[in-house]
Amino acid sequence: MKSTILVTGSSGLVGQALQKIISNDAEYGQNPDEEWVFTTSKDADLRDLVQTEALFERVKPTHVIHLAAFVGGLFRNLKYKADFYMDNSRMNEHVLMCAHRHGVVKVVSCLSTCIFPDKTVYPINEEMIHNGPPHASNFGYAYAKRMIDVMNKMYNEQFGCQFTSVIPTNIFGPHDNFNLEDSHVIPGLMHKCYLAKLNKTPFVIGGTGSPLRQFVFSEDLAKLFVWVLREYTEIAPIILSVPETDEVSIKFVAESIAEAMQFDGPIVWDSARSDGQFKKTASNEKLMRKLPGFEFTPFRKALNKSVDWFIEHYEHARK
Repeated sequence: MKSTILVTGSSGLVGQALQKIISNDAEYGQNPDEEWVFTTSKDADLRDLVQTEALFERVKPTHVIHLAAFVGGLFRNLKYKADFYMDNSRMNEHVLMCAHRHGVVKVVSCLSTCIFPDKTVYPINEEMIHNGPPHASNFGYAYAKRMIDVMNKMYNEQFGCQFTSVIPTNIFGPHDNFNLEDSHVIPGLMHKCYLAKLNKTPFVIGGTGSPLRQFVFSEDLAKLFVWVLREYTEIAPIILSVPETDEVSIKFVAESIAEAMQFDGPIVWDSARSDGQFKKTASNEKLMRKLPGFEFTPFRKALNKSVDWFIEHYEHARK
């Protein structure tokens, strides 16, 4: 039986990586019995139920990878908390509602480590999601994403739906959003460093550089999405992350970007700006137990590929 896989949000970082892996990867690429349909907001505004319903009617998916989201970096999250909650909640509710109505076999939705409680013990794991409120900097987005896990459980218990979710740590790679105000940390730093080198000015970075993060390369994450779609059978979410030992400081990231871009000017830390959450160390024990042979791309190698892509595509990159 042929599977039709609908991917929402396919113009973004993970969606672009997924298209590359499906097209080219020997192990995780498209199977003969699969048809992949990559869609963007141009195909349907998922905040609108009528448009979402029309998309499902047109594509008739058997499976869905739900990547679409209203996203942004730290300062955008702080400024537009209500928008982040409302827009993401509508999209998520409409996708799962239509998936149920159309008899979709499986849905894999994308969450984020920002959904975890601010006050917690580390490393965080999949059992801790609802143990307390998230960090204030991600309040709206985090609660909207948390509710996917709640809805997955309810749809499964009431209707038997196979709706699940994944929780990646900080993602980076080609096709990211490099906007200086709205991007996540790595693409934002890459753009700042590029301009600092171009203009022969200091590389100025907000915060102290002390926060710690686990970064996962978008192409690695795309492979793991395919594995979850084909092999993972639980409703409970699964963290998709490099090991705890691969956690690095923002200072290390900035210095690595400067090295990759051959920037030899001064690096200046603006400690008047917020650092955000200090750490969000996540355990990938569950992933390694279920997929022990998976190998992540080393951070510096993935970063160099991302920097090279950004420089080559600077004129047309999202910024």
